[in-house]
Amino acid sequence: MPLNKYSVRIAGHPTSISLEPEFWAAFGRVAARRGKTVGALVTEIDARREGGLSSAIRLFVLADLEGGGPTA
Repeated sequence: MPLNKYSVRIAGHPTSISLEPEFWAAFGRVAARRGKTVGALVTEIDARREGGLSSAIRLFVLADLEGGGPTA
């Protein structure tokens, strides 16, 4: 599965995230359902992650899809 780079800002600093388009789309749906912007949710995940940001987002999406999603 190919990775795409997505530009986001974390605490005002630009960065990029490499994710599969399907994970990015699912992440956007999770953010919308929670009433948050993608950037706000990325910032919250970044503040409490262990390991890489892209992996943390994938795990966040997976946990949400399984119904036990973390609260960010």
